[in-house]
Amino acid sequence: MMHFIQYTLAVSYIFVQLAAAVGPGESPIPITCTMTALDLKQELVQVLCPPGCAEQKLSVYGDVVYAAVSSICGAALHRGVLPKNGGMINVHRLAGQQDYPASYANEMQSKSLSMWTSSFSVSKAVSRGLEVSGKPVATQVAPTKRPKKTPQKSTGNKDCKAEIAFVIDGSNNIGQRRFNLQKNFVARVSMLLGIGTEGPHVGVVQASEEPKSQFLLNNFTAPRDVQFAVKEISFRGGNSNTGKAIKHTAQSFFTAANGVRKGIPKVMVVFIDGWPADNIEEAAIVAREFGINVFIVSVAPPAAEELGMVQDTDFINKAVCKSNGYFSYHIPGWFGTAKHAKPLMQKLCSHEHLVCSKTCYNSVNIGFLIDGSSSVGDLNFRMMLDFMADVVRAFEVSDIGTKVGAVQFTYDQRLEFGLHDYSNKDDVLSALRGIPYMSGGTATGDAINFAVRNLFPSTKGGNNKNFLIIVTDGQSYDDVRGPASSAHKSGITVFSVGVAWAPMEDLKDMASTPKDSHTFFTREFPGLEQITPDLIRGICRDYLDSPK
Repeated sequence: MMHFIQYTLAVSYIFVQLAAAVGPGESPIPITCTMTALDLKQELVQVLCPPGCAEQKLSVYGDVVYAAVSSICGAALHRGVLPKNGGMINVHRLAGQQDYPASYANEMQSKSLSMWTSSFSVSKAVSRGLEVSGKPVATQVAPTKRPKKTPQKSTGNKDCKAEIAFVIDGSNNIGQRRFNLQKNFVARVSMLLGIGTEGPHVGVVQASEEPKSQFLLNNFTAPRDVQFAVKEISFRGGNSNTGKAIKHTAQSFFTAANGVRKGIPKVMVVFIDGWPADNIEEAAIVAREFGINVFIVSVAPPAAEELGMVQDTDFINKAVCKSNGYFSYHIPGWFGTAKHAKPLMQKLCSHEHLVCSKTCYNSVNIGFLIDGSSSVGDLNFRMMLDFMADVVRAFEVSDIGTKVGAVQFTYDQRLEFGLHDYSNKDDVLSALRGIPYMSGGTATGDAINFAVRNLFPSTKGGNNKNFLIIVTDGQSYDDVRGPASSAHKSGITVFSVGVAWAPMEDLKDMASTPKDSHTFFTREFPGLEQITPDLIRGICRDYLDSPK
């Protein structure tokens, strides 16, 4: 009996001490390693983190003060207030801030974030009850089953690489209830897109009286993080100034500082519940000038008796990228939107239809045909490579943008690298610099045939326009007119660049029409540098003049 009384007193003492540490009427909350502060409603709460969180891939944004989308336990590990075997910590809810710096601490890397609407800090929970019991209280109340490891963040759907801004309707037209349904739909579409580091990136702007960027393209690269971010967006109300929001998104959202990647299509998906309160035609023109593909998703459009209140009944056709029907999508209402998520996602991922973001800089294939004959010499050959590198620097090279390949020729031909070998500019420039000089005779005609077969195979041409730039310093020992004519008929635009002893007759025979604007010549190799801007302008001119 005495042993039982002593045991009861000891257990009672532990719970008294624990209650004193937690506060009146509170109990520590067992959570998973990946739980975020968004899921907590209290201003100050004590949580029990399970063991093993250090072994998981946790998303932590900030340093000391953390964005509310961070995992609580991950922040505690980064802060150094949580041991690897788990334990109890305090979580303090705080106001949001403009900048969350990144740092590496306690074997964990936190990430930077430009802004967020709510924050939290973590501190160690002090409980004398833990010392009396001799074992962590967490082991008594935390789940005994070890949580599964969070999977590594996906690289994303590379076939749907795009920069996507969802402009959601936050006006009084939609109201709080339908606003929440709209957020659910946006989150669902985002999940289907396949967000990832090498896939599509997503951000959200809310349109109301004044537009507000809720989160940016470079804030999150994992679907789950985007879901949390969308979930936290609060309803603003006011007029549906959609035009103002489109203009804001075009001018202030799609910037390199906000995460826009070069060569990647820019897409703006604008949700309108009813009709806009302002004129959106001018804003749409601005968006098109910035190369943005504007989609309008109209929900519950104005009924016949409401049309008199609409400033411009043709507002959809005046806002979209092209009024061909592809860039508008109609949803009858916010209830039952699940069936519309996949069709909308497929439209956003169809790169061949995203015509507004296509420019001469991100939608061409450039093949270089390089004279490696003995008359060039090694030093001049390097100048030729520098000239080609200067041309490449003007273009946006990516796996869905501009592609570059190179062939060197003498009497023989050598494919240095193909159009699909490198998917970024740095790799192409490095490959160009690494081309070894061949030395030999000059058979330019055979080289043109080789380049057409090996650089521009018909099955891999895609939607990019093909350009072949021939750089040579002398006369060819074979016929160039026939091979060049075949290249022109294959849809390849040929620019001929001659140096020193290259005969003008050969250069013009190889060049596309009009011959004068596709032929360049310089007496000395250093003069290639002056040709670069005119050649780039010529490529862009031909791209714009070609049928899309």
